[in-house]
Amino acid sequence: MTAIERPLTRPQNPFFSAGPCTKHPGWSLNNLKDAMLGRSHRSAAGKARLKLAIDRTRALLKLPDDYLVAIVPGSDTGAVEMALWSLLGARGVDILAWEAFGKDWVVDIVGQLKVDDVRVMEAPYGRLPDLAKVDFARDVVFTWNRTISGVRVPNADWIAADRQGLTICDATSGISAQSLDWAKLDVITYSWQKLLGGEAAHGMLILSPRAVERLESHTPKWPVPEIFRLTKGGRLNREIFEGATIKTPSMLCVEDYLDALAWAENIGGLDALIARSNRTQAVTDWVERTPRFSRERGGNALKHIGLLASGGCGDCVASSARAGGVCRKNSPTARAPRRCLRHRRLPRRAARFSTLVWRHRRDQRPAGAVALL
Repeated sequence: MTAIERPLTRPQNPFFSAGPCTKHPGWSLNNLKDAMLGRSHRSAAGKARLKLAIDRTRALLKLPDDYLVAIVPGSDTGAVEMALWSLLGARGVDILAWEAFGKDWVVDIVGQLKVDDVRVMEAPYGRLPDLAKVDFARDVVFTWNRTISGVRVPNADWIAADRQGLTICDATSGISAQSLDWAKLDVITYSWQKLLGGEAAHGMLILSPRAVERLESHTPKWPVPEIFRLTKGGRLNREIFEGATIKTPSMLCVEDYLDALAWAENIGGLDALIARSNRTQAVTDWVERTPRFSRERGGNALKHIGLLASGGCGDCVASSARAGGVCRKNSPTARAPRRCLRHRRLPRRAARFSTLVWRHRRDQRPAGAVALL
């Protein structure tokens, strides 16, 4: 087996994960000195601060003028649940699941809401479902990309422009890092901690005019909890999209989000954020250069990378097809520095992100380098 060199360049901040993400360069608590602390979020000043966060989000993401943006409770999960509970039931649903959160939405739609007509389109770790089989006469629920493995839809070309159903997209690990075609998405959700290193517990809900039309024409057959209600008297509660949050937000977190938005604007906005994300392709480049991975194209290569990222050792990667992507053996040829969680009991976070934290420029990385703890 070819020896793998330990990268020479270390990350400036190794203390981050899939969410919350690391803070932006130049972040300081002093940046939050103007936070609306000790005052009601329903005051004129509090609402103005929340409305500013909504307006700057719209500007940064370059959303269409007729799309609505709201700050909602419960992080990205709360935003997705709000959409599912409020919008589904009018027609059949196709759910695409190839990662943990996509499978959570399957549990909610099938097991909790018990929608009558559901098709679950699953794919194993590292692969996508067959996008050609999606029926856009139905509502479609999907995650833009997998947080840990990075497996994502290639673009929005597979989504029908003349669709009858709604597209509900959990975009928390894709928004501001990938180019999203807003015209193809009717509901978009994300959370601050994965967008720009913001704080937890707050979600963002973006609705197209088609989603608003559904809200005002469809009444779900199940009771909708207060925290998920987007309508009042059968009409959209537009105050929610003007900064009147459903429940009390943390104004300190709001200020932190505004600080992150300001940083993003200062470095060049959405285009700069996407370019910044696309420059961090150390793992992808390494896959293409490394013989044992370059022989595995498509989903298999991604599955192997996913196994490395979850702490698998070198021998586990080599036998992942036989082992089903799970480390099952303690081979004598697996040297201690490359052993997996089961073999060495490394801290889970450190092992999981061992292939992801090394964000070198190509000219700074040794040939064939990848970080294995």
